[in-house]
This record gives sequence, structure tokens and C-alpha cells, in this order.
Amino acid sequence: MSDGSLSQDEIDALLQGSDTIEDFGADFGPGEMETGSLSDQEKQKIQQILASVTESQSSNLSMLASQTITIGKPVVNVKSKEQILADLPKEVVEIQTDFAEGVQGVHLTLLDEKTALKIAGSMLGQDGVELNEMAFSTLGEAISNIMGPALTAIGNKVNTIITSSPPSVRKIARTGVLFPAGDGYLTVDYTVKIEGQSSRMTDIYAMSLAKELGSLLTRSDVGSSAMNSMDSLSMGDNEDSLFPSDAFGTNSMDTGMQPDTNQPFGQGTPPNVQSVQFPNLQSGMTSQEQGNIGLLMDVYMEMTVELGRTKKLIKEILGIGEGTIIELDKLAGEPVDILVNHKLIAKGEVVVIDENFGVRVTEIVSTMERLGDLP
Repeated sequence: MSDGSLSQDEIDALLQGSDTIEDFGADFGPGEMETGSLSDQEKQKIQQILASVTESQSSNLSMLASQTITIGKPVVNVKSKEQILADLPKEVVEIQTDFAEGVQGVHLTLLDEKTALKIAGSMLGQDGVELNEMAFSTLGEAISNIMGPALTAIGNKVNTIITSSPPSVRKIARTGVLFPAGDGYLTVDYTVKIEGQSSRMTDIYAMSLAKELGSLLTRSDVGSSAMNSMDSLSMGDNEDSLFPSDAFGTNSMDTGMQPDTNQPFGQGTPPNVQSVQFPNLQSGMTSQEQGNIGLLMDVYMEMTVELGRTKKLIKEILGIGEGTIIELDKLAGEPVDILVNHKLIAKGEVVVIDENFGVRVTEIVSTMERLGDLP
């Protein structure tokens, strides 16, 4: 196996922009033989990228469920359909979230009924949950929050935006699992702990999808290694030219002039003084921050207008009927509150547009006021 350094041919190909750089990872030493159509090296790259996000995935689920949910390190294998079915219970919950953009292919998540009920019940905050449409929707949201960090990590690694299709959830017999076409599949098994109780979750990747992911991740590492090697070579050349070694093995700055030892101190050749160029300090967002905000531009947020609030005793609420007038804590004509995701951002006055209510913004709540409301 290679020691990680690049040969001269590889460096030349990189400098010339040759496509042959894509084939640098094709030769494998002992222990790196092909497994099906996926090499051990590609399997390892996929396992590494998935293992790097389990902490984020656990955090996402824990926040959604308001309790501790831990996703263990992934175990990656290549299996046949028969081997996968042999490890499954008679009935499973199948969540399909295919890779849709950047990389395309079939991706399934399989849960046994007990695990599915645990996750759905934790997120809904209910006991005795049934596998109905509400539970399916909740499970789809859970898997989307697990997929999110993985898609982002892979996309960042290969410099490509990768997205998945909306989740499709159903309960089926194991023989009804929608296996993609092919002789083998990449499986990723996770141990999921919900309040200390362990369950299992299995992801299935179409072999064509797994092969493409493994190839992209491998080539990305080869490209990074090549760039680092070239940077090291360039740095070495610069150091040699700036600080050549003299006959005694010491380094000195070669300015092309020999110091005049006969001149008294302070009367030699005046130093070459250059003015310092400071960067232009401008307020505002950096290009990176603007790019990050751009990722959120098509995300929907809930905006509500609150007329007012009040508190009532349970007996008063039970006595509410048609015609009951409820007095609010706002005075007539006082501005109403405008909230985004239940966070106050502005105030306004109610207007009528055609036959619909609307709100004219009259005041934007200051940043200090919003921060002061944080817990």
C-alpha cells in the first residue's frame, strides 16, 4: 500500500490538470480488495464521514424529543438481499429518503415496530402511540433530522450541495421492502438508545449510490493530499531561496550584498523601509456569513400576529360558550405583536385589505430587547 506520498507522475498529472488523477486511488494493497463492487477503502471513507456526524444527529433527535436519544457509531457492510432479510423482523417500518440532488440514488431506513413507536412516542410526548399517519409524519421528520448532518458533511467534503427527497413512510412485511435493483447493497447499522434502552436502525444504500459516494470521498482525500504535497514543495523552495545554507550549515539572509564591517554602527547602508498596508476595515457581514445566510433564504418560518393574551381559571374556561366575551391584556388601539417562530420581532396596527385582515408594521423591536427575552 502507498505510504501516502505522491509519485512524480501523479504530481505532473495534477499540475497539468490531467483526468488521470481520478485513478490514483484505484490500486489497493493487502486488505483492500474489492467487496462486491465497493472497495474496502471506499467503505472506510463512507463509515468515517457517517461516524463524524452521529453526535450532531443525536443532538437533533434529543432536542426534538425533549429527552436523551443517542445514535451509536455506524457499522458498514456490503450484504445481499437475502442476508439483509435474514436479520430483519417479520414487520418493519420503512422510511425512504432518496438522494435527490448532487448525488442520486435509493436510500432506505428500516426500523422494527418497537423502535419506531419509541421514537414517535418520544417526539410526540405521548405514551401508547399507534403507527398512524401522525406517527409516520413524526418518523419522517426524525429521519430527515438524522439525514441532514450526514448530507451536509458529505457535501462539504466533496464541495457539492447534496439533498434528499421528502420522506416516504410505511409499515410493511420484511418481504415487501423496496430494495433497489442490484445484487448487493451497502448497509449501515446503528444502535439507538432512548433513555438507556437500546434499539437498532438500519440504512440501506443502493450499490450505485454507495459506489458514487465512496468514489467522491476517496478522490476528495487524494486531491487534498496532492494539494498539501504541492504546498510543502513550494514552501521548501521558498525556504531554500530565502535562507540558503552556507558552508558551515547555518542559514543567513542572502541580500546580494556583503555587510561592510569597516563602517561604524549606524553609518552603513540605510535599511529598506516600506509602509505597512492595513486592510480596509468595513462593517457588515463577511462573504462567508452572507453565503451562510443564503442557505436559509428558502426556509419557511411561521409568522403570527398576537392580538393579546389573558389567563383564566379552569372553571372559567369550562364555562366558555357561544357569546362569551374574553377580555385581553391589550388596550383598544394598542399595537399588536408580530412574532416569527413565537419570537417577538415587531409591532404593528391592524388594517383591512379588501376583505382580509392585515398588519402594518409600526415598530421593529431592537436587538437588545430581543436578546433580553432569551432564557
